[in-house]
Amino acid sequence: MSNNVSIQPYNDESHKSGIIELWNIAFNNPTDHNAPELSIAKKQAVNDGLLFVAVRKDQVIGSIMAGYDGHRGWLYSVAVLPDQRKLGVGAALVAHAEKALTNKGCKKINLQIVAGNAQVVGFYEAIGYTQEPRISMGKLIDA
Repeated sequence: MSNNVSIQPYNDESHKSGIIELWNIAFNNPTDHNAPELSIAKKQAVNDGLLFVAVRKDQVIGSIMAGYDGHRGWLYSVAVLPDQRKLGVGAALVAHAEKALTNKGCKKINLQIVAGNAQVVGFYEAIGYTQEPRISMGKLIDA
C-alpha cells in the first residue's frame, strides 16, 4: 500500500484505542451488541487472525474484520476515516482480507450493507462484488 499506509494484523496494545475511535466515527451509534469494545473482545477470543488495520504514522485510519466458518467467508467492520476515503485504503483492506480468507481455503466471500448506507454499494461494485438475491435476517439473543 502506498502513501505510507500499511495493513497490519490487529494488536490490542497498538491499535485498540484507534480502532474504537474509528468505529465510533464510521458506524455512528452502534447497537449494544456491536459496541467496539465488545466486538474487539469477541473477535480476539476467536483468535483467527482476521482483524486488520490500516495504519499511517502510528494512526489507525482503517479497519476490516473477516470471518470464515469453513464454508463461506464474511467481511465486517470495513471502515476508513472520512478524510482518508477515496485514496485506496478501503480497497487495500478488502484485498488483504480476501487474501487471508483465500489462504484459509475460502471460495466465496459475503458481506452485508446496512440499509441507508447505499453510497457504499458503488465502492464494493468497483472492486468486484455484486448484489445477490438474498434476504438478510437476524435474531438478537439476550445475554
